[in-house]
Amino acid sequence: MARLIVVANQKGGVGKTTTAVNLAIALGQRGLIAAAEGAASEAVSAPPINRKVLLVDLDPQGNASSGIIADTRLAELKSSGKTIYEALVGRIPIGDAIRSARERVFLAPSGPDLVGAEIELATREGRERVLKQILAPVRDDYDFVIIDTPPSLGLLTLNALVAADSVIVPMQCEYYALEGLSALLGTIKRIRASLNPKLQIDGLVLTMFDARNRLSHEIAREVEKHFPEKVFQSVIPRNVRLSESPSHGLSVLEYDPKSAGAEAYRNLAVELLARLDGGVAGPLRKDSDEVPARRSWSLRALFARDNERGKR
Repeated sequence: MARLIVVANQKGGVGKTTTAVNLAIALGQRGLIAAAEGAASEAVSAPPINRKVLLVDLDPQGNASSGIIADTRLAELKSSGKTIYEALVGRIPIGDAIRSARERVFLAPSGPDLVGAEIELATREGRERVLKQILAPVRDDYDFVIIDTPPSLGLLTLNALVAADSVIVPMQCEYYALEGLSALLGTIKRIRASLNPKLQIDGLVLTMFDARNRLSHEIAREVEKHFPEKVFQSVIPRNVRLSESPSHGLSVLEYDPKSAGAEAYRNLAVELLARLDGGVAGPLRKDSDEVPARRSWSLRALFARDNERGKR
């Protein structure tokens, strides 16, 4: 059965959809290995692991759909009457809404009517479990299901959290993000207590990190101090290629695989897989099939460079 991961944050503009899209593509890439750094049994030269990934766009804005599908095909999908909206309200089975986006990555697209789904579901019995029920018949077909959620803690996000095995929380490196985090963690705690006791937090991902900005370093240190076991070491930097890639219907790993953003999301995928396997991963080794890292976007490396500058 697939590992169902929700990418959630009640704040908008924190890199939530960017994380969902690029993580889905990275997990589906041939040869991405989940390995603890230096583990001989799972060396990067091991046989490729091919994973099937389903990306569910549960955000009415539909940015995950447009970020992975070209405009011409996307318009056809949204007008087809076979989107996640129709599946949620019971008009079609979820399998009819799923489309192939890449060789091993599939998409359940957002539709124009999804904005009204919360109103339609509000009077439905068991409304918080609808997504879990409709995904049940297809979960065995995938290794991972990644769900992009709206920038709110409404009924759609609630459905995602009830259906999920775990949550990844993208956090922009600014002080307001810390305030929003407490509300989200409180919601997750309540859902775990009453609706989904198995729900876990895979980790917090620091996004839009600007190495030149002192505030980014301060926020990173603050988050690691309060959540040392939960914050991912992989940090997502501010990167022009990350901003450009959605306009082409591509992930940054496809648009510019040599960019800092692509490197960061590859490392995040490796670290996530290692965590799920109970290990700790470092950056991809330079003798791997992937593009070699030009600079380490990890918290340890960033803090080390910051401390070194402080001694000068």
